[in-house]
Amino acid sequence: MQFRILTVYLALLSLSLTAQVHHEELLDSWQFSRDKVNWQQVSVPHDWAIGGPFDKKWDMQVVAIEQNGEKTKSEKTGRTGALPWIGEGHYKTTVEMASLPEYAELLFDGAMSEPTVYVNGKKAGYWAYGYNAFRIDVAPYLVVGKNEISVDLLNMEQSSRWYPGAGLYRPVKLITGGSSHFDIWGTYIRTLSATPERAGIAVTAKVVSPAFQAKGKEASENGAAKKMTVHMTLTDAAGNAVASCDAKQLEGDGTARGHFMVDRPKLWSPETPYLYNIRLQLLVDGKVVDEQEKKVGVRTLSFSAECGFELNGQPRKFKGVCLHHDLGPLGAAVNKAALIRQVKILKDMGCDAIRTSHNMPSTMQMDVCDSLGMMVMAESFDMWRYAKCENGYSRFFDEWADRDMENLVLNHRNHPSLVMWSIGNEVPDQSSIEGRREAVHLQEICHRLDPSRLVTQGLDRVEEDLQSGFAQVMDIPGFNYRLRCYVYGFKQLPQGFLLGSETASTISSRGVYKFPVEYSNNKTYDDGQCNGYDSECCSWSNLPEDDFMAMDDLPYTIGQFVWTGFDYLGEPTPYDGYWPSRSSYFGICDLAGLPKDRYYLYRSVWNTDEHTIHLLPHWNWTGHEGEVIPVYCYTDYPTAELFVNGKSQGKITKLGPDKVSFTQVNPDNPAANQERYDRYRLRWNNVVYEPGELRVVVYDEQGKAQGEKTLKTPGRAASLKTEVWTQNGRGSLKADGDDLAYVTVSLVDKNGEEIANATDQLSFEVKGAGKFKAVCNGDATSVESFTSPTMKLFSGKLVVTVQAADTQGQIRLKIIDKTNKRIKPKTVVIGVE
Repeated sequence: MQFRILTVYLALLSLSLTAQVHHEELLDSWQFSRDKVNWQQVSVPHDWAIGGPFDKKWDMQVVAIEQNGEKTKSEKTGRTGALPWIGEGHYKTTVEMASLPEYAELLFDGAMSEPTVYVNGKKAGYWAYGYNAFRIDVAPYLVVGKNEISVDLLNMEQSSRWYPGAGLYRPVKLITGGSSHFDIWGTYIRTLSATPERAGIAVTAKVVSPAFQAKGKEASENGAAKKMTVHMTLTDAAGNAVASCDAKQLEGDGTARGHFMVDRPKLWSPETPYLYNIRLQLLVDGKVVDEQEKKVGVRTLSFSAECGFELNGQPRKFKGVCLHHDLGPLGAAVNKAALIRQVKILKDMGCDAIRTSHNMPSTMQMDVCDSLGMMVMAESFDMWRYAKCENGYSRFFDEWADRDMENLVLNHRNHPSLVMWSIGNEVPDQSSIEGRREAVHLQEICHRLDPSRLVTQGLDRVEEDLQSGFAQVMDIPGFNYRLRCYVYGFKQLPQGFLLGSETASTISSRGVYKFPVEYSNNKTYDDGQCNGYDSECCSWSNLPEDDFMAMDDLPYTIGQFVWTGFDYLGEPTPYDGYWPSRSSYFGICDLAGLPKDRYYLYRSVWNTDEHTIHLLPHWNWTGHEGEVIPVYCYTDYPTAELFVNGKSQGKITKLGPDKVSFTQVNPDNPAANQERYDRYRLRWNNVVYEPGELRVVVYDEQGKAQGEKTLKTPGRAASLKTEVWTQNGRGSLKADGDDLAYVTVSLVDKNGEEIANATDQLSFEVKGAGKFKAVCNGDATSVESFTSPTMKLFSGKLVVTVQAADTQGQIRLKIIDKTNKRIKPKTVVIGVE
């Protein structure tokens, strides 16, 4: 059996406090096995289950989902994604040490789940929660020469309400150093004040050293401690020094404190995500023995009854989405390029915030949000003491909740993108006296470790929560749906504002349209799809217009987080018992990351920098000639005129708040008050289909034409069309072994018109400096494997993902239409630099 040996070359260490050693090694090459007999080489982050096969037998659950209002148990076939994530998994790797460090720890950013860590056959540590980052002291177990690190994982059935993934799905690092070093989570950076003219930044760093093993005065007078200094330097994005300071006297527990004043600071925001850098140097007798570097965003947060939410002193409302952690066809295995693609898609929609529902985010996700400008609500738990799933986190809550909250805060509190903490989502404990006490306790942990941010959680029993005082004790009262409670609930909230912590739950399938169009909740069809007209929601939820009106008409609302930004694996409401439905329909974008029509509805309201003109549905309805096909336009312009083959279908203007407002509608009944949909959409409900050209012209408030959009009935399929996305925007990849290119494939006629209902079977061949990674078409009912190089088009599209090698060259992706032999194969060439 061959192992890749990760070699860490360390200088021979002395036992003195002045030993200078600091090294971080990313452990990305491991052996993996399900049975400890048959091993295979894998790269971490790794999700062992994403390759399938899909099968309804995996984690079959017979339950009543209380959150859906169910009273009777029934079979749930795809609740956790119908992928083989249940059971044990085992990983091992080898690290070679030239000498023994005085300090060594393993940093796991998450491991699914219940990881037990061994070093050279000895148990070094354990963590219960698969979503949390944790650290293991491994110095006592290391030896000179080869060291085997192994991790055993256990995923129990009925422990999740969605697909959690499986394996070492986030990075693992080995960190080594001398006996005197910075605690990697002990540094806390906080913006105290910030104006365009001047900003104040406070820094606290924790030094770990034998010199501080004593307590109080004895430690502060320790001779070795007196020789220690922490030097702090603030630099701008170009590396130029902006300010510096020294902590020449460390406190008795090893705490060093510093303060910077910055003239004319560049303030961090979603629109200007500027990052400074702080370097911390630990010196003993003037010699550097350890260093830390942290990215810093200078910005202030404020929540008040008078102004609502303010960022850098400017009021704004959150235009946010909720995201589960899976990355569609990549599964739970985190990847930077995939995260960047998600954030860029959302930002183009006008979104400025993400709720990491319902679990701790990865460090990589937080870094991406810092650099691209996306505010984050970092969430912790989906349940406390009382279970939603038989084997869920409630098993661990009493013993582990405090430690999990502490790790969450310590790991992420320096990210400027993080604007609030969430201590839970729709926990069954809410409304009780016990639950209220627990809410206060968890909130206080956040305040103690990070006094710069407020705390929220998602409440779904709002009437009871208001009566018991549960909502009133939160820094930020978060309402999940329950729009009917906004007006009277606000009157009972001492905070003076409220947050839509989870909104909409509108359901749709990309490119699928049902007739007649009915505004309804919990509607299902024989094909397991939902209507792309954005006319359907769930029994507990509503359509987007209701939340738009709440945000626009009620001054005390501070924003919303839509359920969800992207489809995710598992939880296929309203088809929980329909096989083969195995992923959600809630997404504004589908599982492949392709925008649904609803994306443009949100964009027309949220993106205030660019105009939106989107027309739906497609115009390829052979066999429906002479039938009514409603046509919608999503645009930020107030007026539009629709034409079919040059014949006007009428000019329509959106209704204003004087015509229809939040207090006039019934959010519990999407079929009632239908004029509400004319406030944000332009709808022609009686268009009679005839093949040809569908065209819309949009007008501004003065009646001047500002743009148009045209759809045409396509002819016979003629060729394959491709669009390549890469994170650098140039169509090339980094030769790092991780970077991804997303290639969207569609079928077009000779004029380039897309054939929106194509279902051709395509296959893919990848050669050169990369490999085939995954493919996804966004169909929640497809059981084709993401990791096999073939898939059908769904609603005319799919997305192929290829991964760069760690060598330069070219990737050649060949796409073959297996259904239509007349279509010539297409080769896409992607540079790897």
